Amino acid sequence: MHSEWGDFMKTVLLIICILLIGIVLLQSNKAEGASQIISGGNSDLFSQRKERGAELFISRLTFALGAVFFIICVVMNVM
Repeated sequence: MHSEWGDFMKTVLLIICILLIGIVLLQSNKAEGASQIISGGNSDLFSQRKERGAELFISRLTFALGAVFFIICVVMNVM
């Protein structure tokens, strides 16, 4: 029984890892002006941009998947 639970947790962890990678790749580039810091370009790097709609959903989903990933890793380590 203990091995079945561990296999299930590993499977869930693998699925969360794949989802987390995909969601991170879907996020917009928030450091798009970072290269202009070195080159001295004038950009809106420090302007306040609020996330809306899909960006907000993806950001929250990334946070949730990261938290679940962390919790599962801790639980698997304790087992």
